[in-house]
Amino acid sequence: MMKELTKAEEQIMQVLWELKQAFVKDVIEYLPDPKPATTTVSTIIRILEGKGFVNHEAFGTTHRYFPIISIDEYKEFATGKLLNSYFGNSVEKMFSFFLKQEKVDLKEADEILKLIEDLKKNQK
Repeated sequence: MMKELTKAEEQIMQVLWELKQAFVKDVIEYLPDPKPATTTVSTIIRILEGKGFVNHEAFGTTHRYFPIISIDEYKEFATGKLLNSYFGNSVEKMFSFFLKQEKVDLKEADEILKLIEDLKKNQK
């Protein structure tokens, strides 16, 4: 079973998903200032490895890390958790919430309606 990521873990995973593979120094380079300590990033990556998100290749005493969970797999997990925990598994309730919060502009709403129409056509 996939585990939820902390904010720091997610930030590092975003970098690894972007880079596809990286040494700790590469990950640090991509993080915003103020840069975390090397030991902090190493520790978080090892935690990610323990959670089954990351694996590594050894090059002597250094390791190159790469994601083994894709960003799409995590998106599916995270949105499913959000949908289940806060919206009673109702996409309608979640969408309604975002509309009320004005998080969806008219262009996005048009695109969503187009997706819905395409889905309807494909289910016929």
